[in-house]
Amino acid sequence: MNEHDTLLELREALRTFAAERDWERFHTPKNLAMALSGEAGEVIEHFQWLTPEDSAALPADQREEVALELADVLLYLVRLADVLGIDLGAAARRKLAINAARYPADKARGRSDKYDKL
Repeated sequence: MNEHDTLLELREALRTFAAERDWERFHTPKNLAMALSGEAGEVIEHFQWLTPEDSAALPADQREEVALELADVLLYLVRLADVLGIDLGAAARRKLAINAARYPADKARGRSDKYDKL
């Protein structure tokens, strides 16, 4: 199974989940984008005030909490893309190609500069 299949499976599971609860009417792009932002904030809370070293070495229980928050972000992202009719896998591949052109490896290697500063 490839990543695209996984996204499609998630999309279908989320459609079913929403339909079984009659939640489609609440799943507007605005509401889903706001929920996505809130969940991203919950991810950030786990890292606020940590040193770079501590953020890379989370205790197992906190790592599991982060995993579940990341899952929430992914689920809202997949649902938002579905509601908007966006093929998320295809969009991600297009964006990766754009970034590859903006950040050629020979110019960007080891640098964190924005593409227009390379």
